[in-house]
Amino acid sequence: MEAVAENINEQYAAKAFSAQSEIFDDIYSGNTIVNYKRGRVRGHVLQYLRPGASILELNSGTGDDAVYFAGLGHKVHATDIAEGMQQKLREKALKYNLDNLISTELCSFTQLNNLKNKGPYDHVFSNFAGLNCTGELDKVLLSLPRLLNKNGTVTLVVLPEFCLWESLLLIKGMFKTATRRWFSKNGVKAHVEGTYFSCWYYNPSYIVNTLKDSFNVLSVEGLCTIVPPSYIEHFAEKHPVIYDRLKKLENKYRFSWPWRFIGDYYIISLRKK
Repeated sequence: MEAVAENINEQYAAKAFSAQSEIFDDIYSGNTIVNYKRGRVRGHVLQYLRPGASILELNSGTGDDAVYFAGLGHKVHATDIAEGMQQKLREKALKYNLDNLISTELCSFTQLNNLKNKGPYDHVFSNFAGLNCTGELDKVLLSLPRLLNKNGTVTLVVLPEFCLWESLLLIKGMFKTATRRWFSKNGVKAHVEGTYFSCWYYNPSYIVNTLKDSFNVLSVEGLCTIVPPSYIEHFAEKHPVIYDRLKKLENKYRFSWPWRFIGDYYIISLRKK
């Protein structure tokens, strides 16, 4: 029954994001902090990619990252459960003449055993908390070793159980938002375009412990720990001097305790043993 419930939750999430696929890029492409986050994640990934690497992307969305990595000459197999997102991705691949480097497949990350293109790949990548849409992250993680080449790498961008910026919203009286990660053991309701689904939060230790027999940790860094999250709208435009200062501080402390654990996200990379 748990597997059925998980699949239903993923279908709800897919419905929500498919409904948003037509406007998704317009909403986020002009957001300064979203672009900052993408730059940070991409820079992190690039240090582990060899030239012409093969990448399996989970929750590829409308394909911004797939297009970016394919534009550098890497081959990307982009998976998602949202058909609307996959259609947008295919359109982008054609627009930028990258359809020879980008392939797509409708597949849930909890059902990677059913993946038609099983690789093996040089790198597995999932950005911006797609994996937080499941309460069975262990199932996803344990399916990764057989999809990777020897010494293959994984980079995941995940929401942790505590976010400093989010907790500070208590000062504004936003109790529900400020504390939602604190009571999330059984999942927390989220919604997009009027469709509700559940979201779970995972600390780096969960991923490390689940994969300790098959992977070594390469690095963990906090993302939007000192820089505010992108949902604090127009912060960068309203406070450009402060924003630049916060970026410099985050760059300095992103790998340090406690900053690598208390951001809106963390980026973790591991190498297959």
